Amino acid sequence: MTKSHPCAIGIDVGGSGIKGALVDVKRGKFITERYRIPTPENGSPLQIAGVIREIIDLLEAPADLPVGISFPAPIVAGVVPFMANLSQEWRGQHVASIIRQKVDRPIFVLNDADAAGYAEVRYGAAHGHRGTVIMLTLGTGIGSALVRQRRLIPNTELGHLILDNGITAERFASSAVYTQEGLSFEQWAERLTQVFSHINMLFSPDLFIVGGGISKHHKKFLPLIPLDTPIVPAKLRNAAGIIGAARVAYEEARR
Repeated sequence: MTKSHPCAIGIDVGGSGIKGALVDVKRGKFITERYRIPTPENGSPLQIAGVIREIIDLLEAPADLPVGISFPAPIVAGVVPFMANLSQEWRGQHVASIIRQKVDRPIFVLNDADAAGYAEVRYGAAHGHRGTVIMLTLGTGIGSALVRQRRLIPNTELGHLILDNGITAERFASSAVYTQEGLSFEQWAERLTQVFSHINMLFSPDLFIVGGGISKHHKKFLPLIPLDTPIVPAKLRNAAGIIGAARVAYEEARR
């Protein structure tokens, strides 16, 4: 790590794969190959930590570099309150403490949607924006990130908001629902309008960002959402979790 190229390691833990790279946190760019190892099916916390160690070893990074972990669960005071996509053994566990049993480096953990949203504010679709930014990731569910004046407010879980129709946002309008119910983009946009309007009423953000794999088709549905607040597609795509986690690790290690 140099003054001109400050670096950190970013790891993105997902239900099907664990990915990692060395990140130039000044530019928000990978400076190594991105490595990916399949997530052990129903793997124990220590097995997951072992895979993270494998990826870090492949990166051959300096021993003093911190590691940021983008993790698929809320992280409250370092602990997982509930888990959907990995082994239930993670519930109630302090993630960084488990990973440190395999990795002798500074470890910093945050929710995966928070990592992606923070990356988009620092380097992506909301780069330079100092207002209130909300990112929604449309996938199997709806993940969310809330950033105010470039400070992350973690664990918002806005996909679980109950809409006026009595249904949670993600059960009404995730991209999985779009696919499962065979909705047209027009029909889906009507549902998304209810979601964005509800969140807009509650938080009055200055900007919305839409992420998730389906965001590559943003021209087919975002223009159909009538909202005064601007809505833009994410830019960093699959790299966002790694980059955001690395940036948070770098910042926390310097405190």
